[in-house]
Amino acid sequence: MSTQLHYDIVGSFLRPAALKQAREQFARGELDQAGLTKVEDAAIKDLVAKEAAAGLKVVTDGEFRRSYWHLDTFWGFGGIKHTTQARGYLFHDEETRNDSAQVSGKISFTGSHPDLAAFKYLKTLTDGTALIPRQSLPAPAQLYAELVRGPENVAALRKVYPTDDALFADLAKAYRDLILALYEAGCRDLKLDDCTWGMVVDDDFWSLMAGADFDRESLQAIYLKLNNAAIKDLPADLRVSTHVCRGNYHSTWAAKGGYGPVADYLLAQENVAAFYLEFDDDRSGDFAPLAKVPTEKEVVLGLVTSKRPALEEPEVLKARIKEASQYVPLAHLALSTQCGFASTEEGNQLTEAEQWAKIKLVIDVAKEVWPATK
Repeated sequence: MSTQLHYDIVGSFLRPAALKQAREQFARGELDQAGLTKVEDAAIKDLVAKEAAAGLKVVTDGEFRRSYWHLDTFWGFGGIKHTTQARGYLFHDEETRNDSAQVSGKISFTGSHPDLAAFKYLKTLTDGTALIPRQSLPAPAQLYAELVRGPENVAALRKVYPTDDALFADLAKAYRDLILALYEAGCRDLKLDDCTWGMVVDDDFWSLMAGADFDRESLQAIYLKLNNAAIKDLPADLRVSTHVCRGNYHSTWAAKGGYGPVADYLLAQENVAAFYLEFDDDRSGDFAPLAKVPTEKEVVLGLVTSKRPALEEPEVLKARIKEASQYVPLAHLALSTQCGFASTEEGNQLTEAEQWAKIKLVIDVAKEVWPATK
């Protein structure tokens, strides 16, 4: 789809004031779930209309029902509970809230899930239109990384799964079952958001997560195995992609490093149709690792930052796209923002107007680089 359009988004949008207020009221017990859902529904309906008006053909619900891009999905599985840790995730200059996800039993898809319910509502807004509703999920590798984040999570994990074989099987099956349920609900565009690859390239960051003696090769083998097992033998008309970045929280970042150290696993072997890759600044390295991407796959270049309001120069973006085309044919490239605008409900430090200006820039430049773009 992105190679037809050559422009895209990652998925999350800044939460409108009314939604933020409703979530605060819900947290204080001043608004019940039905009341919160009503506000969410209205905000999502308005967002989809704005996405369509902006010229987007693939739309999302902005992740308006989530607090985090990843944890809410984890908490929706059977055998996973919401916990807190002594510290949050450590970002450059900031520390996040301290929520986490921990094993409490055998991991499974129970037949219902908040992301499934969210997609079903989004689908009602696109039915009868040419819009394509996309569902984003944090990747299976991301859930594994959370379950082994810190000694308490590891201890809880090992009480249920003494060895990894059963864990990997259950984790992949839970994801695959959720994906198939999404497919049955009409999902034909699924994106796996995955910061694990963007973190493991950074020795400094990952030594904090996995210990100073971490083995990058074994971690990559685990991530690849989990992700590929979850998306094995899916229906042919389900487009599965993955997005990789190095953290996105309140306009800050968590890791640095180019894609070279993970190219032989992620880019060469993950069985997705497209890679949405962060390339908005020097922390992401150069385009040379794109040579590892198989010839039939798409690369969506995240050249426009979602972290800062200043607009990139169109000529600079065009030059960078041309540079990337040395490694991936121009016909298989597309342009997007480097990440979403609100990976957590805090959101990045720009206004809604600035958010839409970024999207307009992406579309305008794409239509100049690829004149046949719809």
